[in-house]
Amino acid sequence: MTTEQRAPASTAPRTRPKRSPAKTLLPWLMVAVWVGLLVGGYSLAGKLDSVTRDGQADYLPASAESTKVLQAEAELPGGESGLLVVLYERPDGLQPGDRDALIRGRAALLQRFGNDTGAPPRIIASSDGTALMYALPLGREEGGATAEARGLLADRPNGLNAYVTGPTALGADMDEVFDAVDATLMLATAVVVAVLLVLTYRSPLLWLVPLASVGVAAIMAMGVVYALTQILDVTVTSMSSALLIVLVFGAGTDYALLLVSRYREELHNWERPIDAMLAALRAAGPAILASAATVAAGLLCLAAADLNSISGLGPVGATGIGAALLVMLTLFPALLVVLGRRVFWPFVPRRGIEARASGSRWARLGELVARRRVVGWSVPLAILGGLALGTLGASGSLPQLDQFARSTPESVAGAKLIEARYPDQSGQPLTVMSRPDQSREVLTAVERTPGVAEAEIDRTSEDWVEIVVIPVDPPDSAGETVTIKQLRERVHEVAGDAVLVGGPSAERLDEAETNKSDRNLVMPLILLVVLVILGLLLRAIVAPLVLVATVVVSFFGALGLCSLLFEQVLGFAGLEPSVPLIGFLFLVALGVDYNIFLMTRVREEAARHGTVDGTKRGLAVTGGVITSAGVVLAATFAVLATLPLVMLVEIGILVAVGVLIDTLLVRSVVVPALTMSLGSRMWWPSKLWRAGQDCVDDPV
Repeated sequence: MTTEQRAPASTAPRTRPKRSPAKTLLPWLMVAVWVGLLVGGYSLAGKLDSVTRDGQADYLPASAESTKVLQAEAELPGGESGLLVVLYERPDGLQPGDRDALIRGRAALLQRFGNDTGAPPRIIASSDGTALMYALPLGREEGGATAEARGLLADRPNGLNAYVTGPTALGADMDEVFDAVDATLMLATAVVVAVLLVLTYRSPLLWLVPLASVGVAAIMAMGVVYALTQILDVTVTSMSSALLIVLVFGAGTDYALLLVSRYREELHNWERPIDAMLAALRAAGPAILASAATVAAGLLCLAAADLNSISGLGPVGATGIGAALLVMLTLFPALLVVLGRRVFWPFVPRRGIEARASGSRWARLGELVARRRVVGWSVPLAILGGLALGTLGASGSLPQLDQFARSTPESVAGAKLIEARYPDQSGQPLTVMSRPDQSREVLTAVERTPGVAEAEIDRTSEDWVEIVVIPVDPPDSAGETVTIKQLRERVHEVAGDAVLVGGPSAERLDEAETNKSDRNLVMPLILLVVLVILGLLLRAIVAPLVLVATVVVSFFGALGLCSLLFEQVLGFAGLEPSVPLIGFLFLVALGVDYNIFLMTRVREEAARHGTVDGTKRGLAVTGGVITSAGVVLAATFAVLATLPLVMLVEIGILVAVGVLIDTLLVRSVVVPALTMSLGSRMWWPSKLWRAGQDCVDDPV
């Protein structure tokens, strides 16, 4: 027998077991149960949008000072405040009649959004004579103010541009982008997965079965997430909703590829598909369960994060993995059994015919790695270490005005024009909340803070006084950050914890700082959880440490490469603060997934053939299917790069690149090379280590 073939446990086909009516009816019963569940799940899934929240507080740290400002603003007259900034600009200089157009537009906005007692907003002219602007405060009830305001400003002379910008407009433009994300993402992901499944299976029918199954899993996951929001305090944002779809399609398709591969093997040994499927589930099920448990446990580690959006992603993502696992181990096998062998047409596996392994190329790769073991792990790890250096020269956090990819909304264009036309007045308003009995002392401290251009008391209530502060420096600048920190220090010296400093720029500062602390807490927690699961699965200590170390190196290599790609090729202005943590979670958990699929098979083969031969056999059998699974998962996450938000683009590209590095290099070369170099010591301290006879004095 050649190395391209895998001998079954018994060279003769399995004897035909006695027929069991219950076993025959089980697949049909399973399909019927899922049809009923799908009807109920579909109605709940349609309600997920109604509980998806994208308010600023939903992305902020739960304990941050800026979050408390939003809560305090809700107690003021009019509730949580909003602010539109209206800019009129004529590039070659303002002309007679332009100010009149502004006054007409301002009057229309005041009639719709203002009140009769307040003075009209002050008009500020730019020093170069090209622009006029004013700020229009809003109340919480003006949810659609941005779109309506833009419509009311249409009456103006030719050549005079009008922009509605400011914090409220930026939020509205972001919401508009998010509104189209789920439908676009679902369709694009389904198309990508369908194409890759057709190329993988080369069958006109087989690809439909996993695609339909992951579609059911996605619907069920969305329905369960909606139900969770009715029971628990779970924050569901558009970001977590988008990642839920990608996770279900990616993980579900991976489970399908692995199960079909083992099922195809078993069809050569069993006459009835139901018996072959049960054998495949017994063989592949534990690895799939361990894989899902690893990813779900890693996701649940996010619950320890302080950021609302990140902590909410934990249970949402874990629900998606659970739904994918349940569907792909119940409905998907049932559909395959019901359809029988013909589902594989034109490459129908026949009973009694020896199954080919994943391909001779993987057997040849195993032999090559066996001859050059030290080179096989040392050179790739050195390359990945060099790529990781790309993070050293990376820019800081992504600025607020650079969050949109491929298009520039009106709010962003207007804000950038304000920075250009009003270099000394482009600061974004900050909000200071003080108790009424200390408001004058707090106002004095604010006015004396370096970097503050002006400050004035705005709204008041029995419990709070709102002070609006205009900093000198523009948003996301180093000077603005210093001003916020000094402002907080000075007002706390006056009023202690009874005073709060917030506003959009303070919110982004709190978010960035909390992201850093969350990374320091959650990343080690994820590694610990993954190590424990791998230790229980492989019943060893060395193997889990080696596998986790390889995926960590893979992550930092991918992060360094993508940092260069984002800035030098795509022209992004920085890395969104939450991307490293989310990328780390997915790449460590999903990277360990493929190592689980490989190493469980290697361990199975090593028990019969020794670690070196077992590694070569395991790689030959699993190489093709795991690589296919990795390519599908990478392509699924790459779909995020088609969306118009830099945050999702960066997550999608980082995970896709990391999965490809892990699948094509780390899992195919580095892990087998390390395993063969260590020999039976890889399984220390298990029985497999004590029984091992592998030579560890390997050639370079």
